[in-house]
Amino acid sequence: MNQPRPKVRKSRALGIPLTPKAAKYFENRPYPPGMHGRGRKQTSDYKVRLLEKQRLRAQYDLSERQLVRAYERASKVQGKTGEALIVELERRLDALVLRAGLARTVYQSRQMVVHGHIAVNGRKVDKPSFRVRPGDVVTVRERSREKYPFQVAREGGYAPDGETPRYLEVNLPALAFRLDRDPNRREIPVVCDEQLVVEYYAR
Repeated sequence: MNQPRPKVRKSRALGIPLTPKAAKYFENRPYPPGMHGRGRKQTSDYKVRLLEKQRLRAQYDLSERQLVRAYERASKVQGKTGEALIVELERRLDALVLRAGLARTVYQSRQMVVHGHIAVNGRKVDKPSFRVRPGDVVTVRERSREKYPFQVAREGGYAPDGETPRYLEVNLPALAFRLDRDPNRREIPVVCDEQLVVEYYAR
């Protein structure tokens, strides 16, 4: 019997599919891995908040330190800290490369950025955590455009299910997109009760 891949096991443990391949496994076995997976239940408020924090981390593929820093920035913004946190994370370059349909998963989008394939306003940016500002134009660099993943992206092979988020203006044939404005929380396709994450860090 084939063992589930690490991302599949992680998806089942967190209760959310983290990759398209994991989604297929998850539909069949949407409970934690292991022989006791069906019977596991959350036993405390702390565990509920911890799970939600881990779910958010996984969807953006962040380290704990990165999420803490984002939370600290969000806590200084007027309004709801949880919503500010999600918007803060959504403005990351690797997240927006994924949302625009230039990559299939957040792991692939991060790799594209780190390997120097992405430019913002014409300048190479190789930091996945780079925060894109409204009006910024993100493109695949000229020297990278004929690489196979970007040929797939150009043809819409990584385009998200449903509508492209309204805060983005995407031109896949040109392998480019623009962040028109800050996202609204309700538009961001992330599965998270962010208030629980705030409660976890505020404890």
